[in-house]
Amino acid sequence: MDRLPRHIAIIMDGNGRWAKKRGLPRTAGHAVGAETFRRIATYCKDLGVEYLSVYAFSTENWRRPKDEVDTIMGILETYLKEAIGIIQRDRIRMRFFGDTSVLSPVLRELIAETERISDTCDGVQVNLCVNYGSRSEILRAAELWAQDREAGDTEELTEEKFGSYLYSAGIPDPDLIIRPSGEYRLSNFLMWQAAYSELYFTDVLWPDFDERELDRAIIEYQRRDRRYGAVR
Repeated sequence: MDRLPRHIAIIMDGNGRWAKKRGLPRTAGHAVGAETFRRIATYCKDLGVEYLSVYAFSTENWRRPKDEVDTIMGILETYLKEAIGIIQRDRIRMRFFGDTSVLSPVLRELIAETERISDTCDGVQVNLCVNYGSRSEILRAAELWAQDREAGDTEELTEEKFGSYLYSAGIPDPDLIIRPSGEYRLSNFLMWQAAYSELYFTDVLWPDFDERELDRAIIEYQRRDRRYGAVR
């Protein structure tokens, strides 16, 4: 317990395949996956993990069928309505990575309310990546820095300075990135921040990912020797 990762990031993958294996519509998998997220977020809080980032909806996910996208947005809306009370009770800070300006007015209002309440909290920080893509995040950061540079409001660009323009500004990079579902790629998720993250892949589909699976990932993380390019 004294070598817990401070920051865990999860690519919540496999909802559709989970549903298909059971003869259910893909949308059913997203509903079960949302419950899995609730359980894992609570477990991370109980363990003492300081930051949890989850890939909820990517910039590429808009290409999916409209009914699936609508279902995901509906689940997000329901979750945020419930979360407003939970984050106050459990002192959870919630932040959103991604371009939320294209979301519905209802979702944007819920996001603003959630972040406003989170400003008064001091517990685990949960980062929901919604309409997020790492490449677009990096481009956005470059554009913001260039604007400040042109206005004479910033100094020479360094890695640390560039990081201050990312959605993740002010929080440590992920120590551990977990991808369920048997895929072995980051899929445009936190690519700048993942430079020295430990990666853990499992064939378990996200709706079946439980506390014991997270324990396995953390134990594997604790077995590794993180040298950050140095020699020991």
